[in-house]
Amino acid sequence: MWRDAWFIAGRDLAILLRTRETILWTFVMPVVFFYFMGTVTAGFGASDPKRPDPIALHGAEGGGFLVAEVVRRLEEQRFAVTRAGSREDSSGLSRHLRLPPPASGQSNLTASILAGHPAVLRLESDGEALERRYDELRVSRAVYTVLADLVTLSLLENEVSPEAFAELDAAPRRVTLNVSSAGRRHAPPTGYSQAIPGTLVMFTMLVLLTSGAVLLVIEREQGLLRRLASTPIRPASIVAGKWMARMALGLVQIAFAMLAGTLLFRMDWGSALWMVGVTLTAWAGFNASFGLLLANLCRSQAQVVGVGVLVTMALASLGGCWWPIEITPEWMQTLAAGLPTGWTMDALHRLVNFGLGPSAATLHLAALLAGTLLCAAAAARTFRYQ
Repeated sequence: MWRDAWFIAGRDLAILLRTRETILWTFVMPVVFFYFMGTVTAGFGASDPKRPDPIALHGAEGGGFLVAEVVRRLEEQRFAVTRAGSREDSSGLSRHLRLPPPASGQSNLTASILAGHPAVLRLESDGEALERRYDELRVSRAVYTVLADLVTLSLLENEVSPEAFAELDAAPRRVTLNVSSAGRRHAPPTGYSQAIPGTLVMFTMLVLLTSGAVLLVIEREQGLLRRLASTPIRPASIVAGKWMARMALGLVQIAFAMLAGTLLFRMDWGSALWMVGVTLTAWAGFNASFGLLLANLCRSQAQVVGVGVLVTMALASLGGCWWPIEITPEWMQTLAAGLPTGWTMDALHRLVNFGLGPSAATLHLAALLAGTLLCAAAAARTFRYQ
C-alpha cells in the first residue's frame, strides 16, 4: 500500500511543481505580498512610549512664565517641544501649536492672561484622524492643567508667579491613584511581523485549495482516475498518495516562505522555532485534507477555483491573516477563535510575536490536527474515480 502511495505522491508533486500557476503563487507572489503588506502596515503599530513626539510651538518668544509652564506640561504629555518662529522653521514636523499674540497694551502673553484677556491656542496636526484626536487630548490636558493651577492660585489669593506654581506642584495631593500591573501587555504585531505569517498562512491555503484540488478534478475529467481503478492499486493508496503530494507541496511552500522571510526581511520566528514548524506542518496537513475534500465535492475546474479562492479570502480576512485580530472588535475575535485560520494565526502570534513558550500553542495544534483528521476522513469517504 505505502509503496503505491509514495509512487503516486511523487508523480503528483512533480506535476504540481511544474505548473506555472503553482510556481507563481508558491514562490513569487508570497514574497511580493511580504514586501507590500509589510511596508503598508509598518506604521499601524503604537509608537514607542519612550520616544516623545515632536511638536513645534509658535509665538512662544518672550511669552513669560505661563508659556514655560505650558511647555513643561507638554513635555509631561510626551511631547518634544521645539520653539519655532514660523512654519518654515519647523517644516519637518507634523504637529504645530500656535499661541496667540498678547492683547493690546500687554508686554507678553503671560501678562495678557493675568490681566484677564482670553487666549486661544490652535493645534495643527498632519496625522490621521485618530492620531489627531490623541494629540488634541494630550495638548488639552497640558493646557487645562496650567489653567487649573492658575485658578487654584487665584482662589488661594496667592501671587501668581513661577515660585507659586512650583510650590503648588510640590504640595501633597489629596487624591492619589495607585497603579499596578495586570500582566504582560501583548502589543498587536505590525509590519513584517504580521504580514509574513499572515501571508504564509493565506497562500498555503490558496495554493492547496486551488492548484492542489484542480489537478484531481482534471485527472477525473480526463479519465486518469478511471485508469487507476483498473490497476491493482487500492483506493486507500490513491487517496493517501494524493494527500501526501499536497502535504509535500504545502511543506515546500512553508519552508520557502520562512526562508525568504528570514533572509530578505529579517523575520524573527521567536525562540520556539520548532513549535512554529510543527504548527505550520499541521496547517499544511489541514489544507491538504481540505483540498482533497473540495476536489471530491466540486464537479468542474471552475467550481474548484471559485470556491477555493472564496473560502481562502473569507477565512484569511476573518482569521487575522490580513490584519492583527487583536485590533478587531470582540465579536470578530470570538469568530476567529472558531476558524482554522484563527487557530493558526493566534498560535503564531503567541509563539513569534508575544514570546510565549511551546505550551501556548498546544490547544491550537490539537484543533488543527482534529480538523485534519475530520477532513481527511471525509475526503476518503467521498473519493470517486469519475
